Amino acid sequence: MTLRPIALATAGATLIALGAPGDARAPARDSVPAATPAGRPQSCIPIQSIRESLVRSDSVIDFRTNGNRIYRVTLPKGCPGLGFERRFSYATSLSQLCAQDIITVFSQSPPMRGASCGLAPFQPVTLEKRVAHR
Repeated sequence: MTLRPIALATAGATLIALGAPGDARAPARDSVPAATPAGRPQSCIPIQSIRESLVRSDSVIDFRTNGNRIYRVTLPKGCPGLGFERRFSYATSLSQLCAQDIITVFSQSPPMRGASCGLAPFQPVTLEKRVAHR
């Protein structure tokens, strides 16, 4: 199995959401943007439609799909190290990523696998726009 960026997802591949610990562009751990539900939760989303994954904390991942739609997954128990590393991998033989799938935190330095955690339903959301404070 080869590692591929999430945007190049294909069924059967192990995929990694890219990011860097301590990245200046990374939101602070406690800065999960507020979101309003925008439809019914989905059990699965097509892998080919995923354009970006945004790890917000140990418990929250937002998936941006084609058409700029956001699906929020709130992990039932959190996933230790996910909010710090901001990377994860998963393996599936399907063309979809589903709530019952398992993700594994991926550490870059040193390269190693971390905690493995179950996903949850994909809730379509609208993110609140942030207002810049002066």
